[in-house]
Amino acid sequence: MLDNHDRPLRPAKLWNDTESAPQARELCEKIAPEEWARLTGSVPGPAMTISKLAWTEQNYPGLLEKAHRIMLPFDYLVYRLSGSFVCERGGASGTGYFNPFTNSWEPQLAAVVNSQIDWISRWPTIIPSHQPAGVVKLMPELEELAGAIVGVGTGDNMSAALGMNLKAGDTGISIGTSGTLYGITRKGITDSTGTINGYADAADRFIPMITTLNSAKVTDTFRKMLRVTPDEFDELALSSPPGANGLQLVPWLDGERTPNLPDATGHMRGLRTTTTMQDMARATVEGVLCGLLAGGLALKQHGFTDDGRIIVTGGGAKSRAYRQILADLTGKPVWISPVGETAAAGAAIQAAAAVLGCTNIEMADRWSVPLEKVAEPQQDARHVLDAYVTYANALSGELQ
Repeated sequence: MLDNHDRPLRPAKLWNDTESAPQARELCEKIAPEEWARLTGSVPGPAMTISKLAWTEQNYPGLLEKAHRIMLPFDYLVYRLSGSFVCERGGASGTGYFNPFTNSWEPQLAAVVNSQIDWISRWPTIIPSHQPAGVVKLMPELEELAGAIVGVGTGDNMSAALGMNLKAGDTGISIGTSGTLYGITRKGITDSTGTINGYADAADRFIPMITTLNSAKVTDTFRKMLRVTPDEFDELALSSPPGANGLQLVPWLDGERTPNLPDATGHMRGLRTTTTMQDMARATVEGVLCGLLAGGLALKQHGFTDDGRIIVTGGGAKSRAYRQILADLTGKPVWISPVGETAAAGAAIQAAAAVLGCTNIEMADRWSVPLEKVAEPQQDARHVLDAYVTYANALSGELQ
């Protein structure tokens, strides 16, 4: 949020800040979840911009009215570089007030936050994801880059999908501090339960997505408890059988987004005097992956076809345990991109498309790097996912 002199009005709230959970619930009381899903593809949660605007309105009355421009971080970077106040559909679809089916803003949704504000005038202009946003302005600190074409940018997962050249039927799984599971569809998915976020991608398609707050940071937490290195943790996890000898972890350590339980904590059951470090490590990895795969089951229930490849990215993609246990849980091979930083690769693809005047899909096909198969199923662990879903659903019912 910038004032009329382009100065920030207050520090930005990060997407994984769950402080706006009460406001997200209030938004769904004012407008039915079914209507949110119909118009935006998603139901407001604390991660979405609209809930953070509602939080700002309640905690800093009058501040939104002082905002001259409201934009996402990558749109701000584009604005500072080029002076162009623009954005594209992929990033915009995470705001909670953008319609990915019509590629337009829905100001009446933001009006429930403050009906006196002219929202459209405060939001960037939507342009195609492959279109240049402008050129670098002449600035003393960037004099050598003056005149260079500036791409419009997009969301991190949308960019990673370009970097992996994700196709229909493929499942992308990002294991970072938080986790995501997503695929590419021609038609948008709407889910009024809020489990699935029906985002737009950066290529005129859709990228329905499951997001979890607790991913690789969970394994980092337990690794530190066990006082082992990342490689040693992987070895421990792979030394325990599927199901970790009855030990189960539901890893909602910092609250959770899927399911929407911002005040939840982690739960572990099955501890015995015979429980080992190996079991602890295995249960941790299984818990993180099952949380994502449970969301994948919801995608399938909404018509998503997952008959393609499983492609894993993010810091967790380097972990032998994550790779192998994912293959065992799904019964499918696991692939990675040798590029490593797939979101950065996607940004390069998007920038090249802007320069060369082609679409992002065309550029991804031209620049795609063959994927590497890094794991084949070795043990059938699909029953572990079934047990996790039963346990997590029971916990979720108790906490809601």
